Amino acid sequence: MEFTLPVYHEPDFSQAMFVHSPDVNTEQVIKDGVAPDNFHGTSMFPEYFKINGEWKLAEDSRMDCCVVIRESGKLEVIELRNLKIGDRVILGRTDHAEEGIFLHNSGFTVTEEINEKFLFRAGRSRETAFSKDYDSLYHLLLHEKEFGYIVWVMGPACAFDADSRNAMSQLICNGYAHGLLAGNALATHDLEAAYFGTALGQDIYTQESKPNGHYHHIELINRVRRSGSIRKFIDENQINNGIIASCIRREIPIVLTGSIRDDGPLPEVIADVYQGQDAMRNIIRKATTVICLATQLHTIATGNMTPCFRVVNGKVRPLYIYSVDISEFALNKLSDRGSLTATSIVTNVQDFVVMVSNGLQKIEEKPFQSCW
Repeated sequence: MEFTLPVYHEPDFSQAMFVHSPDVNTEQVIKDGVAPDNFHGTSMFPEYFKINGEWKLAEDSRMDCCVVIRESGKLEVIELRNLKIGDRVILGRTDHAEEGIFLHNSGFTVTEEINEKFLFRAGRSRETAFSKDYDSLYHLLLHEKEFGYIVWVMGPACAFDADSRNAMSQLICNGYAHGLLAGNALATHDLEAAYFGTALGQDIYTQESKPNGHYHHIELINRVRRSGSIRKFIDENQINNGIIASCIRREIPIVLTGSIRDDGPLPEVIADVYQGQDAMRNIIRKATTVICLATQLHTIATGNMTPCFRVVNGKVRPLYIYSVDISEFALNKLSDRGSLTATSIVTNVQDFVVMVSNGLQKIEEKPFQSCW
């Protein structure tokens, strides 16, 4: 089973609806962080704008933003809070060329069309067999390892089990991760596991609670803060296992964003939510595949800033996003928030990570190498 990227077909701009469409209207920003009335809000789909008679794609898009036309003619998708006085913002609330705006949600080739109007189990649920999704994911990751940019969005559950920690470390060390987005908890419990052998006070092998184990995570945070940074703590204590240490070893960028309930937190955790969002988006801008594991809020946040496409070397290709959680509610929240192109898998994330690691080693026909 060889993976090939679906072919993207741009709109046929020779059609009358495009030829006779007007150029977009714009209005300048007169107050920083405030868009003009009737501003156009973007989606996760490719969107084209007619400027001086030419249809242009806004390449670096995300949901719920404005489109600004720069003096060079470049289209820039910007959060409302980042608008500056003088920015020329595109106006319009229709997207079928009536106002020089066209949303293209059918650009990728569909290999199978089922015309049945009534179907059983057309969606994803706990009764769904995900074997096909796993097979597709394995071959996608093989492709992305060489040609793409894989971002993992991880909740702390990934660090609660020795096998899943080891499997994720193997994926990182063997080229299947190019960026990591998480919160204070994932990093804290992963480093707790490396230092104390526990996660939230439970042994990562047996899940047995240790005496005074409930102190371990705040003790760990305190020790890292004493060191001054995660990297320095890892070096000083010769940490040679786990998710965070593997990222540090392979120089994989990590963005840790805080929440209102954080303990500590670790020194690298970004406390300002808008700085955190900007840092996350800087990673997502490069992403071609995003895999979200058991973290509802980080998954929704990432989904909201992730379009369904990416322009690479001048060509439009799909951006794949997976959401994995034991709770169907968490998975449905992502689609409810507008990320309609996500593939959801209902399963325990520890099992998922181990299966992905084992599946890729089987396809590669060789065991993964360690970072150390």
